[in-house]
Amino acid sequence: MTAPSHRPHRQPLSAHPLVAAFVRFVVCGGGVGVASSGVLVLLNGHLPLMVANALVTVVSTVLATELHRRVSFRSGRGGWGVHLQSGLTAAVSYAFTTGALFALYALDSTPSAPAEQTVYLSASALAGVGRFALLRIVVFAERPAAKPSALGRSAVTMAA
Repeated sequence: MTAPSHRPHRQPLSAHPLVAAFVRFVVCGGGVGVASSGVLVLLNGHLPLMVANALVTVVSTVLATELHRRVSFRSGRGGWGVHLQSGLTAAVSYAFTTGALFALYALDSTPSAPAEQTVYLSASALAGVGRFALLRIVVFAERPAAKPSALGRSAVTMAA
């Protein structure tokens, strides 16, 4: 007969909730980005590139917002207001990455492809972290429940 082990039971490692939300954010956003790229390729030749890009951008932003709401942040908040706020964060990210590329071209009118990719991917990463923070803190933040007014409490107490 073997003696029972007296080793303490170890809990499985789990990520901090903020880290877990960020990983879900990256996976959802990255997945939508890859899918959007594929759809853009499929639309090539059927629609002008600018129209196809605009269409894919709008649809992918709406889809990513829903995924972020449900999966990344597990928020109950929804509706067009959330989509508008999320779309604004995407527009700010776009402006940030575009500004970074304009700055690169101002410094070097013919940068190498690796330099362009480094600047673009670095700016995209910074914009993504900023977007994650805005979505978490502003767009999908849990709102405190409204407290009943003093009049409402009095009326309930008196009715009882």
